[in-house]
Amino acid sequence: MEKPILTDPNIFPNDELIFSIIGKKQKFWEILFSMISLNYPEINKEWRYYNDGKSWLLKVTKKTKTIFWLTVFEKNFRITFYFGEKAEAEIINSKISEELKVQFLTGQKFGKIRAISIDFSKQKDIENVKLLIELKQKIK
Repeated sequence: MEKPILTDPNIFPNDELIFSIIGKKQKFWEILFSMISLNYPEINKEWRYYNDGKSWLLKVTKKTKTIFWLTVFEKNFRITFYFGEKAEAEIINSKISEELKVQFLTGQKFGKIRAISIDFSKQKDIENVKLLIELKQKIK
């Protein structure tokens, strides 16, 4: 199991620090956040240090709704979306990859929610994020 890298509460994450950690995945980071800025200007990003996990997470929201969480790992980063049970049909019928659908359907439940996580390795991951953002905004 990978461990988050940004664990010092006194060191606020900035692009320079993040890019030095994620290395070649910087291109995915830049494409991802360009896509978000272009298509979803109302979305906010906030780095916060969480004592329960002892690490910094990027919380991405629209108004009061959390869209996804981002965690930085050595040489990579992960985005995690959480969906309730009522999202199951929408996810199954969506255009996200089959791999992500299976991840949701077979994943561990946290109360009434389940996660979909994306570790960035291919361009298709950006498209999956866009589709999941759309789903997250659509589902009440």
